[in-house]
Amino acid sequence: MRTRPAARAGQYAALLAYLVFLAFPLVWLASTAFKPPTELAGLHPTWIPQDPTLANFRQAFDEQPLLRAALNSLLTASAAAVVAVAVATPMAYVMARHRGALVRAVTGWVVVSQAFPFVLLIIPLFLVLRNLRLIDSLPGLVLVHVVWALPFALWMLTGYVRAVPAELEEAAAVDGAGRLRTLVSVTAPLLAPGIAATALFAFVTAWNEFFFALVLLKTPEQQTLPVLLTRFIGAEGVADLGPLAAAAFLATLPSLLVFALIQRRITGSLLAGAVKG
Repeated sequence: MRTRPAARAGQYAALLAYLVFLAFPLVWLASTAFKPPTELAGLHPTWIPQDPTLANFRQAFDEQPLLRAALNSLLTASAAAVVAVAVATPMAYVMARHRGALVRAVTGWVVVSQAFPFVLLIIPLFLVLRNLRLIDSLPGLVLVHVVWALPFALWMLTGYVRAVPAELEEAAAVDGAGRLRTLVSVTAPLLAPGIAATALFAFVTAWNEFFFALVLLKTPEQQTLPVLLTRFIGAEGVADLGPLAAAAFLATLPSLLVFALIQRRITGSLLAGAVKG
Protein backbone atom coordinates (compact mmCIF):
# COMPACT_ATOMS: atom_id res chain seq x y z
CA MET A 1 0.00 0.00 0.00
CA ARG A 2 1.42 3.36 -1.06
CA THR A 3 1.72 6.21 1.37
CA ARG A 4 0.83 9.69 0.19
CA PRO A 5 3.62 12.29 0.37
CA ALA A 6 1.66 14.42 2.82
CA ALA A 7 1.05 11.45 5.10
CA ARG A 8 4.70 10.43 4.88
CA ALA A 9 5.81 13.99 5.73
CA GLY A 10 3.47 13.95 8.71
CA GLN A 11 4.96 10.67 9.90
CA TYR A 12 8.50 12.03 9.64
CA ALA A 13 7.45 15.22 11.46
CA ALA A 14 5.87 13.21 14.28
CA LEU A 15 8.97 11.01 14.50
CA LEU A 16 11.25 14.04 14.59
CA ALA A 17 9.14 15.68 17.31
CA TYR A 18 9.31 12.48 19.35
CA LEU A 19 13.09 12.29 18.99
CA VAL A 20 13.45 15.92 20.07
CA PHE A 21 11.22 15.22 23.06
CA LEU A 22 13.40 12.26 24.08
CA ALA A 23 16.70 14.03 23.53
CA PHE A 24 15.76 17.30 25.26
CA PRO A 25 16.57 16.22 28.87
CA LEU A 26 20.02 14.89 27.93
CA VAL A 27 20.91 17.91 25.79
CA TRP A 28 19.78 20.30 28.51
CA LEU A 29 21.66 18.31 31.18
CA ALA A 30 24.88 18.39 29.16
CA SER A 31 24.49 22.09 28.47
CA THR A 32 23.88 22.86 32.14
CA ALA A 33 26.89 20.82 33.25
CA PHE A 34 29.27 23.09 31.31
CA LYS A 35 27.72 26.47 32.20
CA PRO A 36 29.35 28.77 34.76
CA PRO A 37 27.27 29.92 37.79
CA THR A 38 26.65 33.37 36.30
CA GLU A 39 25.13 31.86 33.19
CA LEU A 40 23.04 29.40 35.21
CA ALA A 41 21.59 32.29 37.19
CA GLY A 42 20.81 34.34 34.08
CA LEU A 43 17.26 35.33 33.22
CA HIS A 44 17.64 34.23 29.60
CA PRO A 45 18.61 30.53 29.35
CA THR A 46 20.87 29.49 26.49
CA TRP A 47 21.16 26.17 24.69
CA ILE A 48 24.93 26.34 24.20
CA PRO A 49 27.18 27.54 27.08
CA GLN A 50 28.57 30.96 26.21
CA ASP A 51 31.63 30.45 28.43
CA PRO A 52 31.99 26.65 28.90
CA THR A 53 33.79 25.53 32.03
CA LEU A 54 34.77 22.33 33.87
CA ALA A 55 34.36 23.99 37.27
CA ASN A 56 31.09 22.16 37.92
CA PHE A 57 32.82 18.79 37.44
CA ARG A 58 35.70 19.76 39.76
CA GLN A 59 33.26 20.99 42.41
CA ALA A 60 31.20 17.82 42.15
CA PHE A 61 34.27 15.64 42.76
CA ASP A 62 35.50 17.90 45.58
CA GLU A 63 32.18 17.97 47.46
CA GLN A 64 31.02 14.36 47.14
CA PRO A 65 32.72 10.91 46.89
CA LEU A 66 31.61 10.31 43.32
CA LEU A 67 34.26 7.69 42.58
CA ARG A 68 33.36 5.57 45.60
CA ALA A 69 29.65 5.78 44.75
CA ALA A 70 30.40 4.89 41.14
CA LEU A 71 32.43 1.88 42.35
CA ASN A 72 29.50 0.76 44.53
CA SER A 73 27.16 1.08 41.54
CA LEU A 74 29.59 -0.81 39.32
CA LEU A 75 29.98 -3.68 41.82
CA THR A 76 26.27 -4.07 42.51
CA ALA A 77 25.22 -3.74 38.86
CA SER A 78 27.87 -6.21 37.65
CA ALA A 79 27.06 -8.78 40.33
CA ALA A 80 23.32 -8.43 39.71
CA ALA A 81 23.81 -8.96 35.98
CA VAL A 82 25.93 -12.10 36.46
CA VAL A 83 23.58 -13.68 39.02
CA ALA A 84 20.41 -12.78 37.09
CA VAL A 85 21.74 -14.39 33.90
CA ALA A 86 23.04 -17.45 35.78
CA VAL A 87 19.60 -18.03 37.30
CA ALA A 88 17.50 -17.06 34.29
CA THR A 89 19.34 -19.09 31.62
CA PRO A 90 18.43 -22.63 32.77
CA MET A 91 14.91 -21.50 33.67
CA ALA A 92 14.46 -19.98 30.21
CA TYR A 93 15.66 -23.20 28.57
CA VAL A 94 13.10 -25.26 30.45
CA MET A 95 10.30 -22.81 29.65
CA ALA A 96 11.22 -22.73 25.96
CA ARG A 97 11.67 -26.47 25.44
CA HIS A 98 8.84 -27.88 27.54
CA ARG A 99 5.08 -27.42 27.58
CA GLY A 100 2.60 -27.93 30.35
CA ALA A 101 0.47 -26.23 32.94
CA LEU A 102 3.44 -25.42 35.15
CA VAL A 103 5.32 -23.69 32.33
CA ARG A 104 2.20 -21.71 31.36
CA ALA A 105 1.71 -20.70 35.00
CA VAL A 106 5.33 -19.52 35.32
CA THR A 107 5.08 -17.61 32.04
CA GLY A 108 1.89 -15.89 33.20
CA TRP A 109 3.50 -15.03 36.52
CA VAL A 110 6.50 -13.49 34.75
CA VAL A 111 4.20 -11.28 32.68
CA VAL A 112 2.05 -10.26 35.66
CA SER A 113 5.09 -9.51 37.83
CA GLN A 114 6.10 -6.75 35.42
CA ALA A 115 3.10 -4.76 36.67
CA PHE A 116 4.20 -4.89 40.33
CA PRO A 117 5.09 -1.46 41.75
CA PHE A 118 8.27 -0.98 43.74
CA VAL A 119 6.31 -0.34 46.95
CA LEU A 120 4.69 -3.78 46.79
CA LEU A 121 8.09 -5.48 46.78
CA ILE A 122 10.05 -3.39 49.21
CA ILE A 123 8.30 -4.56 52.41
CA PRO A 124 8.76 -8.34 51.94
CA LEU A 125 12.28 -7.79 50.59
CA PHE A 126 13.13 -5.62 53.57
CA LEU A 127 11.94 -8.33 55.99
CA VAL A 128 13.91 -11.02 54.14
CA LEU A 129 17.09 -8.94 54.09
CA ARG A 130 16.70 -8.08 57.75
CA ASN A 131 16.50 -11.78 58.67
CA LEU A 132 19.56 -12.42 56.52
CA ARG A 133 21.37 -9.45 58.13
CA LEU A 134 21.86 -7.89 54.70
CA ILE A 135 20.25 -4.52 55.35
CA ASP A 136 22.59 -1.64 54.50
CA SER A 137 24.93 -3.87 52.54
CA LEU A 138 25.82 -4.16 48.89
CA PRO A 139 25.15 -7.95 48.75
CA GLY A 140 21.63 -7.26 49.98
CA LEU A 141 21.12 -4.67 47.26
CA VAL A 142 22.46 -7.14 44.68
CA LEU A 143 19.86 -9.67 45.81
CA VAL A 144 17.09 -7.10 45.36
CA HIS A 145 18.34 -6.14 41.90
CA VAL A 146 18.37 -9.79 40.88
CA VAL A 147 14.79 -10.25 42.04
CA TRP A 148 13.73 -7.16 40.13
CA ALA A 149 15.57 -7.97 36.89
CA LEU A 150 14.87 -11.72 36.82
CA PRO A 151 11.36 -11.68 35.21
CA PHE A 152 12.39 -9.57 32.22
CA ALA A 153 15.69 -11.43 31.87
CA LEU A 154 13.75 -14.69 31.83
CA TRP A 155 11.42 -13.33 29.18
CA MET A 156 14.29 -12.20 26.97
CA LEU A 157 16.21 -15.46 27.26
CA THR A 158 13.12 -17.56 26.59
CA GLY A 159 12.72 -15.79 23.27
CA TYR A 160 16.36 -16.47 22.40
CA VAL A 161 16.10 -20.17 23.30
CA ARG A 162 12.96 -20.57 21.18
CA ALA A 163 14.80 -18.98 18.28
CA VAL A 164 17.37 -21.83 18.40
CA PRO A 165 16.00 -24.72 16.27
CA ALA A 166 15.32 -27.78 18.39
CA GLU A 167 16.32 -29.88 15.37
CA LEU A 168 19.96 -28.96 16.04
CA GLU A 169 19.79 -30.54 19.48
CA GLU A 170 18.01 -33.58 18.06
CA ALA A 171 20.73 -33.97 15.42
CA ALA A 172 23.41 -33.78 18.12
CA ALA A 173 21.57 -36.45 20.10
CA VAL A 174 21.44 -38.70 17.01
CA ASP A 175 25.21 -38.28 16.64
CA GLY A 176 25.63 -39.58 20.17
CA ALA A 177 26.06 -36.36 22.15
CA GLY A 178 24.60 -36.40 25.64
CA ARG A 179 22.28 -33.73 26.99
CA LEU A 180 25.02 -31.79 28.78
CA ARG A 181 27.38 -31.88 25.80
CA THR A 182 24.56 -30.77 23.49
CA LEU A 183 23.76 -27.82 25.72
CA VAL A 184 27.41 -26.77 26.05
CA SER A 185 28.56 -27.40 22.46
CA VAL A 186 25.42 -26.62 20.43
CA THR A 187 22.92 -24.49 22.33
CA ALA A 188 25.17 -22.32 24.49
CA PRO A 189 27.20 -20.79 21.60
CA LEU A 190 24.00 -19.83 19.78
CA LEU A 191 22.62 -18.27 22.96
CA ALA A 192 25.75 -16.22 23.66
CA PRO A 193 24.48 -12.98 22.03
CA GLY A 194 21.20 -13.24 23.92
CA ILE A 195 22.95 -13.95 27.20
CA ALA A 196 25.21 -10.94 26.66
CA ALA A 197 22.27 -8.67 25.83
CA THR A 198 20.35 -9.88 28.89
CA ALA A 199 23.33 -9.34 31.16
CA LEU A 200 23.83 -5.82 29.86
CA PHE A 201 20.14 -5.08 30.31
CA ALA A 202 20.30 -6.26 33.93
CA PHE A 203 23.43 -4.15 34.42
CA VAL A 204 21.78 -0.97 33.14
CA THR A 205 18.67 -1.60 35.22
CA ALA A 206 20.71 -1.98 38.40
CA TRP A 207 22.99 0.95 37.53
CA ASN A 208 20.04 3.36 37.23
CA GLU A 209 17.98 1.98 40.11
CA PHE A 210 17.27 4.52 42.85
CA PHE A 211 14.33 3.52 45.06
CA PHE A 212 15.66 0.25 46.51
CA ALA A 213 19.11 1.75 47.11
CA LEU A 214 17.58 4.75 48.88
CA VAL A 215 15.51 2.56 51.22
CA LEU A 216 18.03 -0.20 51.92
CA LEU A 217 21.35 1.66 52.12
CA LYS A 218 21.80 4.03 55.05
CA THR A 219 25.57 4.24 55.48
CA PRO A 220 27.09 6.96 53.27
CA GLU A 221 29.99 4.67 52.33
CA GLN A 222 27.55 2.11 50.88
CA GLN A 223 25.48 4.51 48.78
CA THR A 224 25.30 4.11 45.04
CA LEU A 225 25.59 6.85 42.46
CA PRO A 226 21.86 7.63 41.95
CA VAL A 227 21.41 8.06 45.72
CA LEU A 228 24.54 10.18 46.03
CA LEU A 229 23.12 12.69 43.54
CA THR A 230 20.48 13.70 46.10
CA ARG A 231 23.26 15.17 48.27
CA PHE A 232 23.56 18.05 45.81
CA ILE A 233 20.10 19.17 46.94
CA GLY A 234 20.21 21.13 50.18
CA ALA A 235 18.03 20.67 53.24
CA GLU A 236 15.76 23.47 52.03
CA GLY A 237 15.28 21.80 48.67
CA VAL A 238 17.60 24.16 46.79
CA ALA A 239 19.75 22.30 44.27
CA ASP A 240 23.39 23.13 43.59
CA LEU A 241 22.51 23.07 39.92
CA GLY A 242 25.92 23.14 38.24
CA PRO A 243 27.63 20.31 40.20
CA LEU A 244 24.37 18.32 40.23
CA ALA A 245 24.14 18.52 36.44
CA ALA A 246 27.81 17.59 36.07
CA ALA A 247 27.49 14.56 38.36
CA ALA A 248 24.23 13.46 36.73
CA PHE A 249 25.79 13.80 33.28
CA LEU A 250 28.70 11.57 34.29
CA ALA A 251 26.30 9.05 35.85
CA THR A 252 24.30 8.92 32.62
CA LEU A 253 27.20 8.18 30.30
CA PRO A 254 27.67 4.46 31.20
CA SER A 255 23.97 3.75 30.62
CA LEU A 256 24.02 5.50 27.27
CA LEU A 257 27.15 3.64 26.21
CA VAL A 258 25.76 0.26 27.21
CA PHE A 259 22.40 0.90 25.53
CA ALA A 260 24.15 2.02 22.38
CA LEU A 261 25.91 -1.35 22.34
CA ILE A 262 22.91 -3.57 23.08
CA GLN A 263 19.90 -1.82 21.55
CA ARG A 264 19.91 -4.09 18.49
CA ARG A 265 20.22 -7.18 20.66
CA ILE A 266 17.32 -6.11 22.89
CA THR A 267 15.13 -5.36 19.89
CA GLY A 268 15.97 -8.72 18.36
CA SER A 269 15.14 -10.50 21.61
CA LEU A 270 11.79 -8.77 21.95
CA LEU A 271 10.89 -9.63 18.38
CA ALA A 272 12.01 -13.23 18.86
CA GLY A 273 9.89 -13.52 21.98
CA ALA A 274 6.90 -11.98 20.22
CA VAL A 275 7.15 -14.31 17.22
CA LYS A 276 7.99 -17.54 19.02
CA GLY A 277 5.88 -16.95 22.12
